[in-house]
Amino acid sequence: MSAIDELIAELCPDGVEYRKLGKVANIKRGTRVVKKNLSTSEGYPVFQNSLTPLGYHTDFNEPAGTPFVICAGAAGEIGYSESEYWAADDCYSIECGEAIDSKYALHSLLRSQRTLKAQVRKASIPRLSKDVVARLEIPVPPIEVQREIVRILDSFTELEADLEAELGARKAQYSYYRDRLLSLESLEALDGKPVEMVRLGDVCVRQKGMPITAAKMKELASEAGNVVVFGGGKTKVLANRDDLPKGNVIETPSVVVKSRGNIGFEYCDVPFTNKNELWSYAASSSNVDIKFIYHYLDSRRAFFQDAAKVGKLPQISTGITDDFQVSLPSLETQQKIVCILDRFDALTTSLTDGLPAEIEARKAQYGYYRDRLLDFPRKEAAAS
Repeated sequence: MSAIDELIAELCPDGVEYRKLGKVANIKRGTRVVKKNLSTSEGYPVFQNSLTPLGYHTDFNEPAGTPFVICAGAAGEIGYSESEYWAADDCYSIECGEAIDSKYALHSLLRSQRTLKAQVRKASIPRLSKDVVARLEIPVPPIEVQREIVRILDSFTELEADLEAELGARKAQYSYYRDRLLSLESLEALDGKPVEMVRLGDVCVRQKGMPITAAKMKELASEAGNVVVFGGGKTKVLANRDDLPKGNVIETPSVVVKSRGNIGFEYCDVPFTNKNELWSYAASSSNVDIKFIYHYLDSRRAFFQDAAKVGKLPQISTGITDDFQVSLPSLETQQKIVCILDRFDALTTSLTDGLPAEIEARKAQYGYYRDRLLDFPRKEAAAS
């Protein structure tokens, strides 16, 4: 940190002027494009209402290295593209002038993201006004100081990006070996004999959920809760057992079927319940390890996603899961496979083990140094 301290002492010993972002950058709303005219993979990324590209365009309207703020949908999210891109009409590009380095503007925006999100108008589609972004005050030290701060902070984000890429590779590797391990050929080799194909509904008990709305789930949510309540997709909350109808809490380790929207499966070994359009399975025999069933079903997730009826939301029926055929080896082999996959899974998903924990540590480190480096003593702004 000594180099930055020396620069600050030399170039801004009396503090730093804070200026409104709209005075040092051109905040420009993007131009609408029609999704049907976009490619799924070729051309320049198009940013609309999220940090995930809407598609790819043959042209661009912003140069590489221009920060942007999403103003509708995922309003308040802040992005940056290393390549040229097309900013659509729900995206504000931050075109920086000579007084401010574009990467410095990005880090300053990220520091103020909570402030921006607090001013998002909550409606059917969340929105953030251009004036809110323009009025945001940021410190504007000399450009040499800005670039040294960028150099320091980029070292943290580059390490985080490397770790994210490694995690992505590990997840792909995990999926590959899981699928190989759960293939019929592999199961028969481990068992040393032919493996029986069984109907899921014959070796597991299907369990019902409870009638509950999304609003009621929010009302029940409690950080001190002792029962997990599963909603659609990835939604789940903790609730207090006493607030739930008696007889609706399931105590047995089970596989929860995410049957609507984002089709998938989740293993749960703590007390839980779920919305009534979901269901779960528990083992009906001591010869079945329900965690093995979870891994087997999750490895076939693509089958269930393809089988989902397409309406407002993709959805599967109980018949599709009840009738699904599972290759069921001996209990000893099931438990051996669960042990292998659990160890591998911890390295790729656990927030206390492996790469995810390292990524969280790097994010915290970046946030700490970003806030420290951008906390300048304020100097009275010059008239403008």
